Amino acid sequence: MYSGFWKIMEWTLIMFQKSPLICILVDGCIADGQRELIESYSVKKRHFIGNTSMDACLSFIMANHGRVKPNDIVYDPFVGTGGLLISSAHFGAYVCGTDIDYNTIHGLGKASRKNQKWRGPDENIRANLRQYGLEKYYLDALVSDSSRPVWRKGMLFDAIITDPPYGIREATRRTGSQKESVKSAEGSTENPVFISSSYHLSDIFFDLLKFAAEYLVMGGRLVYWLPIYRPEYTEEIIPRHPCLKLISNCEQMLSSHTSRRLITMEKVKEFKDQDQNSYLDDQYMPYRGHNSFREKYFSGVTKRIAKEEKDNQK
Repeated sequence: MYSGFWKIMEWTLIMFQKSPLICILVDGCIADGQRELIESYSVKKRHFIGNTSMDACLSFIMANHGRVKPNDIVYDPFVGTGGLLISSAHFGAYVCGTDIDYNTIHGLGKASRKNQKWRGPDENIRANLRQYGLEKYYLDALVSDSSRPVWRKGMLFDAIITDPPYGIREATRRTGSQKESVKSAEGSTENPVFISSSYHLSDIFFDLLKFAAEYLVMGGRLVYWLPIYRPEYTEEIIPRHPCLKLISNCEQMLSSHTSRRLITMEKVKEFKDQDQNSYLDDQYMPYRGHNSFREKYFSGVTKRIAKEEKDNQK
C-alpha cells in the first residue's frame, strides 16, 4: 500500500431537489511518507548496534522534528552507536557526536548481538554510515563528557538530536577527578575515562538545555526524549530555558506507569551570559523528580512481577 500525503479538494453541489451532494477529488500528491526507510534502515540489519540503539522509525521522526535539511550540522551529545546520526545524514546533514563511553566510540568490548561475545574489528559508527552510503556526511565522534563541553564558544549546530541515558539499560555518568580514576592497561578494553559520580537526570537536562541555548544557531532545534513517571506527570516538569521555545511534546508509552516524551524546542533568543543560570530558581526544582525515575521504574516492575506471581498461585 502506498503511503503518502495527498491534496484533497471538496465541493458541495446543489441538486434540483435542493439536497447537497458532496464530491471529493484527489488532486495530487504532496509528499511521500517514505515508510520504506523503516525497513531499509532497520536496526536488525545494522552493522554496529548497542543496548539502546534507536529504532529506525523513531530516528526519522526525530530528524523530521529537528527539520534536518541538506548541509545542516547535526550533533548528538549522547551518540552511542550513532543511530540518530544515520537518519540525519540520510537527509543530507553533516553529523557528529560525543559519548563518555570509550568502548562504544571505538567499537570495543562485548557485543550486544545474541550469540556474539565480542565486537568485530570494523564495528563502529563510521561503519554504520558507510553501510548506507552516508560516510561522506560523517564528521567524527569524540570521547567526551556532555557535562563539560569541549567546543569553542559560538553558534555551531543547526540541530541537536539526542536520547540521553535514563539509568535503566545505560548508566548515567560524568567524569570526575584523576584521583578517583582507574587507568586501563595497554591494549585493554577497560574504559580509561575518569569516572567518579553518577549524573542525575535533572542535571543532564539542565546541561542539555543550557548547551543547546548556547551552541544552536538561531532557529535551530533541540529534539530529545524525556522519561516520565506517569502518575506524577504535569506540564511543569518539562525543562525550560528562556532562549528556547517549546514546539511539541509527544508521548510514547513504555509501561502502565512510565512513558517518555519527545520534546522539541527551538532557539528563539540569542544566548547571553545572564542566561547561564537565570531560570534555576523558578524552574529547576520541579523536575528534580526525574532523579528518582530509575527507582520508580523498577518499583513498578517489581510490583507487576509480584502481582503475576500471586495470580499464578491462585
